[in-house]
Amino acid sequence: MRRIVICLSTLLVLGYLLITSPTSRSQNQTSELPPALDSTVKAYGARGDGQTDDSAAIQRAVDSRQGQIVFPKGVYRLTKTIEIDLDILGPTSVSSDGTATIIMAGPGPAFRFIGTHEGTASPDTVKENVWLKQRSPMVDGLEIVGDHEEACGIEATGTMQITLTRLTIRRALHAIHFTKRNRNVIVSNCHLYENRGAGVYYDNVSIHQSNIVGCHISYNAQGGVVVNKGDIRNIQIGTCDLEGNMGDESSKPTANVLIDSEGAMVGEIEIVGCTIQHTHDAPGSANIRINENARIRPHSPEHRDGNITIADNVLSDVQTNIEITSARGVTVTGNTMWKGYTHNIRIHDCNNIVVSNNVLDRNPRYHYGDGNTAQVGMLFTNCDGCTITGNHINGTGDERVAFEVRDSRRMNIVGCSILDYSTTGLLLKNVSDSRVSDCLIRTDLPDSQGAQALEIIGGKDNQIVNNLYKSSSKIAPRVR
Repeated sequence: MRRIVICLSTLLVLGYLLITSPTSRSQNQTSELPPALDSTVKAYGARGDGQTDDSAAIQRAVDSRQGQIVFPKGVYRLTKTIEIDLDILGPTSVSSDGTATIIMAGPGPAFRFIGTHEGTASPDTVKENVWLKQRSPMVDGLEIVGDHEEACGIEATGTMQITLTRLTIRRALHAIHFTKRNRNVIVSNCHLYENRGAGVYYDNVSIHQSNIVGCHISYNAQGGVVVNKGDIRNIQIGTCDLEGNMGDESSKPTANVLIDSEGAMVGEIEIVGCTIQHTHDAPGSANIRINENARIRPHSPEHRDGNITIADNVLSDVQTNIEITSARGVTVTGNTMWKGYTHNIRIHDCNNIVVSNNVLDRNPRYHYGDGNTAQVGMLFTNCDGCTITGNHINGTGDERVAFEVRDSRRMNIVGCSILDYSTTGLLLKNVSDSRVSDCLIRTDLPDSQGAQALEIIGGKDNQIVNNLYKSSSKIAPRVR
């Protein structure tokens, strides 16, 4: 009897220890885990079959506050925007490995990130709740396809340090849409393709510090990177391919990079190391179009914003490759361009501009179709205080002047080669207080005996020295 009691007691003790052990508790808890600890959207009911409306399921996944929202391989159909209110939800990322597609079949963006940051990029203006709950939202590795005329890809407002990377967004209205106010934005390694609006759209927004790097932005009908007014500083566009972002023959004029600061404040911009091209068939098309006619500030009557560098790009096949209006403090250097059907470079109402070491070519290899009608020249109008040096201009077609300066003063044109023009190499019209020196201006085209190397109309107090022209009196400098 005593042995039986001892055995029963031992069994009871062992049973108690087994039940209360950490392993047992872990097993019991695992069976009761809420779906919020499973980071894939399928745990919340998303089907990913391309037919089911997964809007509610994905919103549930986001609202669970788990933070890491993962899309396994599949096609996820949305009819409503997934709202990501960062101050409520905390730090949030949305990601896949390139195998998930989001079909946006309703109006608005597929994902809208909402923050409350009202400061600048300076750390002392960032409130603690922004650091704790809102910093660095991220979207990575997804494809988003529009299936509604008002569908967009991603919208961000009030965010701090949003990062959008390795995305494909196509057939939407705008691929990436920034509104109201954001700071420290990164868009990298994305394919923004065949959208009806803009690839990246700065919509009258306040943004300082935004980087667009390594992206393929093509065939967006209303522009590639579009800045529509706002308060914008420190845009860097680097090592991107931007192509054909201007619709067709019936489109409104736009550009692969379009920056419009009319009545606003947009400046401190860098466009470096990009290939930018197509298409001259669209009316008023440009590769880079910048209007810096900014809002007057209380302490100065100056209306020109600027501080812009355009460097080391390859540009072609539009009406105007680079067009700059009402800017100051601009450097255009090291670019190679051709097939500007109206001009390669056109600069109007600008101060303190440097245009140096650019190649403006007219390669016969590109004379297929109407390629031989493209012009190559530069045009400066109503400018003051510009330095144009070391540029190489070759083969400017049958009509336009190779390099024309009108109604300008304090223009310093030094060390340029202007070759194989059909009409006039360099035209100065109503130009004063300027200098042209050490340039080679010469045409060896057939039937160019009547061409003029240098023509000066009006103006005063100019210095023209040490230039080399073709040894023919018919193309020597002419003043009238």
